[in-house]
Amino acid sequence: MSSTHNLKTTWQDRLAAQWTTIKPLALMLALGLVAGPLISNYVGWQVTRGSADRQSTASAVDQQAMICSALAKVENGNPGALDWSARRELAEKHAIMPGRTVADSGVVNACIGKLSAT
Repeated sequence: MSSTHNLKTTWQDRLAAQWTTIKPLALMLALGLVAGPLISNYVGWQVTRGSADRQSTASAVDQQAMICSALAKVENGNPGALDWSARRELAEKHAIMPGRTVADSGVVNACIGKLSAT
């Protein structure tokens, strides 16, 4: 019976000795797994869903505003000379994209900005 007790103690002693050598590595791994994503998100190395949605929406609005601005310039050769309300009406007319019945307000405002710059 003492030999079984000695095997248990020996096995536990070996495991305890291995744990003391592995413990710092295991703690660093756990710390890295927790702190790594938090730090990389804080620094800005991660793209969150919200920021990706904002970037894609801003890009789409800019592209549609360029189309609106080009169409408005074809209709009126110098839209920059128009007053604000006339530019707004012109932008609202050309900001309606195919497949839509009304113009997006962001596209209208961006189109007005592009028409004002000319």
